[in-house]
Amino acid sequence: MSRRRTLSPKKKLALLLSAVAVAGGGAFALAATSNAADVQNASDSTVCLGLATALGNNESFIAAQKAEPDAQSAARIANREAVVAEIKRKQEASGCQVGESIQPGGSAQGGGTQGGGTQAGGSAQDPQGSQAASPAPATTAPAGNAGNAGDATGQQVCKGSTVTLSGEGGAPAASSDQFPSGTKLKVTNLDNNKSTTVTVTSVSGSCVLLNNAAFEQVREPGKFLIRRAVIEKVG
Repeated sequence: MSRRRTLSPKKKLALLLSAVAVAGGGAFALAATSNAADVQNASDSTVCLGLATALGNNESFIAAQKAEPDAQSAARIANREAVVAEIKRKQEASGCQVGESIQPGGSAQGGGTQGGGTQAGGSAQDPQGSQAASPAPATTAPAGNAGNAGDATGQQVCKGSTVTLSGEGGAPAASSDQFPSGTKLKVTNLDNNKSTTVTVTSVSGSCVLLNNAAFEQVREPGKFLIRRAVIEKVG
Protein backbone atom coordinates (compact mmCIF):
# COMPACT_ATOMS: atom_id res chain seq x y z
CA MET A 1 0.00 0.00 0.00
CA SER A 2 1.58 3.30 -1.10
CA ARG A 3 1.76 6.33 1.06
CA ARG A 4 0.94 9.79 -0.26
CA ARG A 5 3.64 12.28 0.47
CA THR A 6 2.37 15.59 1.78
CA LEU A 7 4.23 18.89 1.91
CA SER A 8 4.50 20.96 5.00
CA PRO A 9 2.91 24.44 4.97
CA LYS A 10 6.40 26.04 4.84
CA LYS A 11 7.38 24.06 1.73
CA LYS A 12 4.06 24.88 0.04
CA LEU A 13 4.66 28.60 0.71
CA ALA A 14 8.20 28.39 -0.65
CA LEU A 15 7.02 26.71 -3.87
CA LEU A 16 4.27 29.28 -4.31
CA LEU A 17 6.70 32.20 -3.93
CA SER A 18 9.09 30.60 -6.44
CA ALA A 19 6.30 30.24 -9.00
CA VAL A 20 5.26 33.88 -8.54
CA ALA A 21 8.86 35.03 -8.96
CA VAL A 22 9.29 33.07 -12.20
CA ALA A 23 5.99 34.37 -13.60
CA GLY A 24 6.85 37.91 -12.60
CA GLY A 25 10.26 37.67 -14.26
CA GLY A 26 8.69 36.44 -17.47
CA ALA A 27 6.15 39.26 -17.46
CA PHE A 28 8.93 41.82 -16.88
CA ALA A 29 10.93 40.43 -19.79
CA LEU A 30 7.89 40.58 -22.07
CA ALA A 31 7.17 44.16 -20.99
CA ALA A 32 10.76 45.19 -21.60
CA THR A 33 10.70 43.61 -25.05
CA SER A 34 7.41 45.33 -25.85
CA ASN A 35 8.71 48.73 -24.71
CA ALA A 36 11.89 48.31 -26.74
CA ALA A 37 9.84 47.51 -29.83
CA ASP A 38 7.75 50.64 -29.34
CA VAL A 39 10.76 52.99 -29.38
CA GLN A 40 11.24 54.62 -32.78
CA ASN A 41 14.27 56.19 -34.39
CA ALA A 42 14.80 58.76 -37.12
CA SER A 43 14.34 56.24 -39.93
CA ASP A 44 10.92 55.24 -38.56
CA SER A 45 9.28 58.58 -37.79
CA THR A 46 9.24 62.12 -39.14
CA VAL A 47 8.86 63.40 -35.57
CA CYS A 48 11.94 61.48 -34.44
CA LEU A 49 13.88 62.62 -37.51
CA GLY A 50 13.12 66.27 -36.76
CA LEU A 51 14.10 65.95 -33.11
CA ALA A 52 17.30 64.06 -33.97
CA THR A 53 18.20 66.75 -36.49
CA ALA A 54 17.56 69.54 -33.97
CA LEU A 55 19.63 67.72 -31.35
CA GLY A 56 22.50 67.18 -33.78
CA ASN A 57 22.55 70.84 -34.80
CA ASN A 58 22.66 71.99 -31.20
CA GLU A 59 25.36 69.49 -30.24
CA SER A 60 27.41 70.56 -33.26
CA PHE A 61 27.05 74.20 -32.22
CA ILE A 62 28.21 73.41 -28.68
CA ALA A 63 31.23 71.50 -30.01
CA ALA A 64 32.18 74.42 -32.26
CA GLN A 65 31.94 76.88 -29.37
CA LYS A 66 34.16 74.68 -27.22
CA ALA A 67 36.70 74.30 -30.03
CA GLU A 68 36.96 78.06 -30.68
CA PRO A 69 35.68 79.84 -27.56
CA ASP A 70 35.22 83.58 -27.21
CA ALA A 71 33.95 85.84 -24.44
CA GLN A 72 30.33 84.80 -25.00
CA SER A 73 30.87 81.08 -25.56
CA ALA A 74 30.14 80.02 -21.98
CA ALA A 75 26.74 81.72 -22.05
CA ARG A 76 25.90 80.31 -25.49
CA ILE A 77 26.90 76.81 -24.42
CA ALA A 78 24.81 77.00 -21.24
CA ASN A 79 21.80 78.12 -23.28
CA ARG A 80 22.19 75.35 -25.85
CA GLU A 81 22.72 72.69 -23.16
CA ALA A 82 19.32 73.65 -21.75
CA VAL A 83 17.89 73.33 -25.28
CA VAL A 84 19.50 69.87 -25.65
CA ALA A 85 17.87 68.74 -22.40
CA GLU A 86 14.47 69.96 -23.62
CA ILE A 87 14.85 68.15 -26.97
CA LYS A 88 15.69 64.91 -25.15
CA ARG A 89 12.54 65.32 -23.06
CA LYS A 90 10.56 65.72 -26.28
CA GLN A 91 12.21 62.59 -27.69
CA GLU A 92 11.15 60.58 -24.66
CA ALA A 93 7.61 61.96 -24.73
CA SER A 94 7.33 61.18 -28.46
CA GLY A 95 8.54 57.60 -28.09
CA CYS A 96 11.84 58.30 -29.90
CA GLN A 97 15.33 57.06 -29.08
CA VAL A 98 16.48 59.48 -26.38
CA GLY A 99 19.82 61.00 -27.32
CA GLU A 100 19.67 60.06 -30.99
CA SER A 101 21.19 62.88 -33.02
CA ILE A 102 21.93 63.54 -36.67
CA GLN A 103 25.00 65.69 -37.09
CA PRO A 104 25.28 68.26 -39.91
CA GLY A 105 26.77 66.33 -42.82
CA GLY A 106 24.74 63.18 -42.25
CA SER A 107 26.25 61.14 -39.39
CA ALA A 108 23.71 59.65 -37.01
CA GLN A 109 24.86 59.24 -33.42
CA GLY A 110 23.47 58.04 -30.10
CA GLY A 111 20.36 56.07 -29.22
CA GLY A 112 21.54 52.93 -30.97
CA THR A 113 20.74 54.35 -34.41
CA GLN A 114 22.24 52.70 -37.46
CA GLY A 115 23.78 55.36 -39.69
CA GLY A 116 23.53 55.62 -43.41
CA GLY A 117 21.30 57.49 -45.81
CA THR A 118 19.85 60.12 -43.49
CA GLN A 119 21.41 63.55 -43.61
CA ALA A 120 20.66 66.81 -41.88
CA GLY A 121 21.67 70.44 -41.66
CA GLY A 122 20.68 71.46 -45.16
CA SER A 123 20.93 68.12 -47.00
CA ALA A 124 18.41 65.85 -45.28
CA GLN A 125 17.06 63.03 -47.38
CA ASP A 126 13.81 61.19 -46.98
CA PRO A 127 14.50 58.15 -44.75
CA GLN A 128 11.62 56.36 -46.42
CA GLY A 129 13.53 56.48 -49.71
CA SER A 130 11.26 58.90 -51.58
CA GLN A 131 12.85 61.85 -53.35
CA ALA A 132 12.03 65.30 -51.98
CA ALA A 133 10.42 67.58 -54.52
CA SER A 134 12.63 70.19 -56.15
CA PRO A 135 12.41 73.60 -54.48
CA ALA A 136 9.57 75.63 -55.96
CA PRO A 137 9.09 79.39 -55.94
CA ALA A 138 7.95 80.73 -52.60
CA THR A 139 4.23 80.54 -52.02
CA THR A 140 2.45 83.30 -50.20
CA ALA A 141 0.87 82.11 -46.98
CA PRO A 142 -2.85 82.65 -46.37
CA ALA A 143 -3.79 86.14 -45.28
CA GLY A 144 -3.69 86.63 -41.53
CA ASN A 145 -1.04 83.97 -40.88
CA ALA A 146 1.14 84.96 -37.95
CA GLY A 147 4.57 86.04 -39.14
CA ASN A 148 3.51 86.13 -42.78
CA ALA A 149 5.43 88.57 -44.94
CA GLY A 150 2.58 89.03 -47.38
CA ASP A 151 3.78 89.05 -50.99
CA ALA A 152 7.37 89.88 -50.05
CA THR A 153 9.86 87.72 -51.91
CA GLY A 154 13.61 87.80 -52.05
CA GLN A 155 16.66 85.86 -53.07
CA GLN A 156 16.16 82.13 -52.62
CA VAL A 157 18.95 80.64 -50.52
CA CYS A 158 19.94 77.24 -49.13
CA LYS A 159 18.11 75.41 -51.94
CA GLY A 160 17.11 71.89 -50.98
CA SER A 161 17.51 72.54 -47.26
CA THR A 162 15.20 71.15 -44.66
CA VAL A 163 14.13 73.26 -41.70
CA THR A 164 13.78 72.19 -38.10
CA LEU A 165 13.65 73.90 -34.73
CA SER A 166 16.49 75.06 -32.50
CA GLY A 167 14.42 74.47 -29.36
CA GLU A 168 14.98 78.02 -28.12
CA GLY A 169 12.21 80.08 -26.59
CA GLY A 170 11.34 83.77 -26.97
CA ALA A 171 9.74 85.76 -29.76
CA PRO A 172 9.86 84.30 -33.30
CA ALA A 173 13.47 84.29 -34.51
CA ALA A 174 16.04 82.19 -36.32
CA SER A 175 19.66 81.12 -36.03
CA SER A 176 22.03 80.42 -38.91
CA ASP A 177 25.59 79.44 -39.81
CA GLN A 178 25.46 81.40 -43.08
CA PHE A 179 23.74 84.70 -42.34
CA PRO A 180 24.76 87.32 -39.76
CA SER A 181 22.49 88.62 -37.01
CA GLY A 182 19.95 91.08 -38.34
CA THR A 183 19.35 89.20 -41.62
CA LYS A 184 15.67 88.67 -42.40
CA LEU A 185 14.70 85.28 -43.78
CA LYS A 186 11.33 84.13 -45.08
CA VAL A 187 10.63 80.42 -44.60
CA THR A 188 7.76 78.81 -46.51
CA ASN A 189 6.50 75.31 -45.77
CA LEU A 190 5.28 73.99 -49.12
CA ASP A 191 3.35 71.16 -47.47
CA ASN A 192 0.84 73.50 -45.81
CA ASN A 193 1.46 76.80 -47.66
CA LYS A 194 2.41 78.68 -44.48
CA SER A 195 5.19 81.25 -44.28
CA THR A 196 6.97 83.20 -41.59
CA THR A 197 9.55 85.98 -41.82
CA VAL A 198 12.06 86.10 -39.00
CA THR A 199 15.27 87.85 -38.05
CA VAL A 200 18.49 85.92 -37.48
CA THR A 201 19.53 86.54 -33.88
CA SER A 202 22.17 83.88 -33.20
CA VAL A 203 24.54 81.31 -34.69
CA SER A 204 23.71 77.63 -35.28
CA GLY A 205 25.07 74.67 -37.19
CA SER A 206 22.58 74.89 -40.06
CA CYS A 207 21.46 77.28 -42.80
CA VAL A 208 18.41 78.21 -40.76
CA LEU A 209 16.90 76.92 -37.54
CA LEU A 210 13.63 78.38 -36.31
CA ASN A 211 13.04 78.84 -32.61
CA ASN A 212 9.95 77.32 -31.04
CA ALA A 213 7.65 80.31 -31.67
CA ALA A 214 8.66 80.68 -35.33
CA PHE A 215 8.45 76.96 -36.00
CA GLU A 216 4.91 76.82 -34.61
CA GLN A 217 3.84 79.36 -37.25
CA VAL A 218 4.73 77.08 -40.18
CA ARG A 219 4.81 73.52 -38.86
CA GLU A 220 2.41 70.71 -39.63
CA PRO A 221 0.76 69.26 -36.50
CA GLY A 222 2.96 66.74 -34.74
CA LYS A 223 5.98 67.28 -37.01
CA PHE A 224 9.40 68.64 -36.08
CA LEU A 225 10.86 68.79 -39.58
CA ILE A 226 9.93 70.66 -42.76
CA ARG A 227 11.22 68.63 -45.70
CA ARG A 228 9.84 70.84 -48.49
CA ALA A 229 10.87 74.37 -47.60
CA VAL A 230 11.69 77.50 -49.54
CA ILE A 231 14.06 79.88 -47.75
CA GLU A 232 14.43 83.44 -49.00
CA LYS A 233 16.64 86.30 -47.90
CA VAL A 234 14.35 89.32 -47.76
CA GLY A 235 16.41 91.82 -45.78
